Amino acid sequence: MKPIYFFFREHQVWARVFLFSITFFFIRLADGIISFWAPNQIEQALQNPAAVGAIISVQSIVGFGADVLFPHVLRRRRARTLLFAAIIISAFVSFFLAAATIKPFLALFIVTMIAWGVYYELESFAAYQFMGSAIPVRLRSGAWGITGAFVNVAYAIAPIAAAALLVRGAPAIGMGVLALLAIGFTLVAFFGNGREPLPEPDVKRVGPWEELRRWSVLSNAIWPAIIMSVMLGFIDATFWVTGVLWTETLARQNFLGGLFLTAYQLPSLFIGFMVARWGMYKGKKIMSEKLLIVAGLLLAGLAFGSSVPWQLTLVFLSSLALSFCYPLIEGVYTDVVARMGTEKKDLIGLINSVGNVSYIIWPPLAGMIATFAGERMTFAFVGAFAATVAFALLFVTPKKLRLPQQEIHAWNGHGSHS
Repeated sequence: MKPIYFFFREHQVWARVFLFSITFFFIRLADGIISFWAPNQIEQALQNPAAVGAIISVQSIVGFGADVLFPHVLRRRRARTLLFAAIIISAFVSFFLAAATIKPFLALFIVTMIAWGVYYELESFAAYQFMGSAIPVRLRSGAWGITGAFVNVAYAIAPIAAAALLVRGAPAIGMGVLALLAIGFTLVAFFGNGREPLPEPDVKRVGPWEELRRWSVLSNAIWPAIIMSVMLGFIDATFWVTGVLWTETLARQNFLGGLFLTAYQLPSLFIGFMVARWGMYKGKKIMSEKLLIVAGLLLAGLAFGSSVPWQLTLVFLSSLALSFCYPLIEGVYTDVVARMGTEKKDLIGLINSVGNVSYIIWPPLAGMIATFAGERMTFAFVGAFAATVAFALLFVTPKKLRLPQQEIHAWNGHGSHS
């Protein structure tokens, strides 16, 4: 039986996780509405799937640049401050999108993507900062699972809410986004700042080459997780760029077709809590690779049938596997982040950049595949590709990811510990 001190301490941790998760629910619901709104609006203006993917990728190019700069600029910024900034910038994204309905200039779409890219990086840095400093190592996969459950509830609701608001026009959807962000802003005010270390700003070493060199060192240690993240990013980008347009097409064929994106998000509504109850803290890498193989093969099955029920079933089953996979990979990353000490933001920057690279590379390619082969075959292709890569990783992934402690320690003369 646990001592009473640890019993209350653990429950206090879960209380913080739930507050954090509820806050993310409102922020991500607003973001999910924007994610549905933006591709449709750009497609209506340009009438070209490849162009939609190229413009959406601008967000990730900006995010990649932010990943290089933020690890040093944000060294003294805690999770609460970063979330406040993210919410404010997300409000500007909504404003720019609303303005683009009046004058759909290419430049305005690009400005929107720039702001959106900065928002994502601030929010992601805040999440890793919180998980790495406030959550004990054995509870991290569970904490990511619970947060992921709330986030995916938001993304499951978002397409339905966005479609209902779009019927009422840009002012309605803009005000809906702002109302959700206002709730999130209020909840962030209840966060404690925690006791994570705050090193001095490292302005002299903001140079991109120095940061890229650090990323190279870290990549050599965590490369299996990076490859997995790239594959997961390819799949997610396919759903949130090509999938948004495909949902609209299916909805015109069959009213059930409007549930295509919802089928992708639905399993994460409950899988996250199962991961938390599971409490897995060993073997996360190999298990995530096996799950990605299953998910990829199920998506590849879309090539063998075009009926809406068939597609919804395979997407749902594939998402079941992916919903276990995401928190396991996040748990791997958070374990390593916690071992980085005061240099943790360098690793957070690398982790974020991986997602951005996925969204830089894949949306234009997915748009080209969709142009020539159709949206449905785009999902089959990315599924087969991801399954193949994950299968290869099973044979080469080391049991433990080992950080180059001495080199990390030398970056600032302190900060790394096992």
